[in-house]
Amino acid sequence: MFDSFEPGPSDNPGADSLPLPPRSGATNPGTRPLAPEKVRHMLYGSLAALDRTIKILHSIGYADPNDWSDPIPVPPSGALGDASLGRTAAQTPNQWMVIMTKTVFLE
Repeated sequence: MFDSFEPGPSDNPGADSLPLPPRSGATNPGTRPLAPEKVRHMLYGSLAALDRTIKILHSIGYADPNDWSDPIPVPPSGALGDASLGRTAAQTPNQWMVIMTKTVFLE
């Protein structure tokens, strides 16, 4: 149904050296300090889809695979369904989820 995207080394040459946020404090007087804020990412899908997504996010330098939780089975109660598609977890078998918390810096 979907074509998978597997970025190669030539697709993102700077992926291994992402830019860091500007330094704040004494080294840069006149700038506001950066405020850390936590963002939680949750992925839902089959184990294969979760694995592929985690590898893609790692290949572009966004998140290390070890930053994600172990896969957690989604309960078949339908409480965590996809309302936009009208499907529930009970209608979509083998649903799993993984969670990652990442700290971002805001100005």
